[in-house]
Amino acid sequence: MGKQPGAERNHEPFDVLKDQLRSRLLKYTEKAFRMMPQTDKPKILDIGCGSGIPTLELARLGQGEVIGIDIDQTVLDKFAEKIAAAGINKQVKAFNCSLFDIDFPEESFDVIWAEGAIHTIGFERGLREWRWLLKPGGAMVIHDEQGDVKDKLEQMSDCGYELLGYFLLGEGTWRREYFAPLEKLLAEYQTNMPVNPKVIEEIRQAQEELDMFRKNPEGNSSVFFVMRRKY
Repeated sequence: MGKQPGAERNHEPFDVLKDQLRSRLLKYTEKAFRMMPQTDKPKILDIGCGSGIPTLELARLGQGEVIGIDIDQTVLDKFAEKIAAAGINKQVKAFNCSLFDIDFPEESFDVIWAEGAIHTIGFERGLREWRWLLKPGGAMVIHDEQGDVKDKLEQMSDCGYELLGYFLLGEGTWRREYFAPLEKLLAEYQTNMPVNPKVIEEIRQAQEELDMFRKNPEGNSSVFFVMRRKY
């Protein structure tokens, strides 16, 4: 008998294809990176790194050491496979670590990066608690939901940061770059649902993500904030 229908598409697993969709947003990661003061081979901490898509891009852009932290060991294992496949084990590392208990020496990093993670701890609390990890003059980049931009800008100043710039990823950008392709990918898989329970769960989570976007597209707008520690 042949392969189970739907088990693979274009010989790639579902999670790999979904990562490829997420990679469509890396142009905005690079845009934010270019807004920072440029440092030779900066040491970067990526908080909430997931499967490492932005993390690997930061390693490419900065050419320095990058450490990614997350609490989801499943995605960290996938990230570790990518690091090994790229042969960059000395440059990029992934650790299971809660953002509520980050244990690195003070002023360890030139850059702190967090895409979609700070909402877990709260914007102002994240700025205050992560600040000590940065060297004076070091940069912090936060990618967060759009809401309360004015308040967030004030919190940056109150927490000892200088704003270098920010930009919006609106509903149209998210729809075009991610959710429309995700909808197409899900339709292709769900026509012939795979039998692998792990893949079925990945599809369920992706469908839930898409449904949330459909319910409130404007609520999915987000902002990249680029700032620098003042002292």
